[in-house]
Order: sequence, then structure tokens, then C-alpha cells
Amino acid sequence: MISTYKAILRGDRLEWLSNRTPNISGNQPLVVDVTITDADADSEIDEKRGGLIADALSRLAELNGMSQLEDPALWERQIRRDRELPDRK
Repeated sequence: MISTYKAILRGDRLEWLSNRTPNISGNQPLVVDVTITDADADSEIDEKRGGLIADALSRLAELNGMSQLEDPALWERQIRRDRELPDRK
């Protein structure tokens, strides 16, 4: 099974970024695959994605579709009819 953990490589050592670190015992060898990511590229992508989401939400707000509902809470209850979950009664 492949598990992914975020870390920073400093020289020849990995510094784990998350609270959930792999279960490593002592000096036992551990085979890893390391992918170098470009932090600047990630932040640019996040900024573009954020702008796209903001634009989409603005267009949805302009449609004013929910204003036609007399009772939005009733509408949500009807739409979200819960299904029975396995092993629960």
C-alpha cells in the first residue's frame, strides 16, 4: 500500500510537516519515493483557482435563483432526503 506524507528535504534528511508521520522504527531502512514540488507554482495555481471560484460564485449570485423559494429550509429538507446507512437503524 502506498501512503503519502508531506515533508521538507533538508540535505539528506526529511522533516515531516504533518502530525501523522509514517511508522518508522529505529534505523530500519524504509524505501521512499520523493517528488520535488515547486512551491511557487503551487501558490500560483491556488491563486488562479481561487479567482475562478470567486468568479463562478459571483455569476451564481447574479442568477438569484434561490430568491424564488418561499421556504429555503423546507426546500433543503426535501432535496436532502437522508438515506438509510448500512448497519444503522
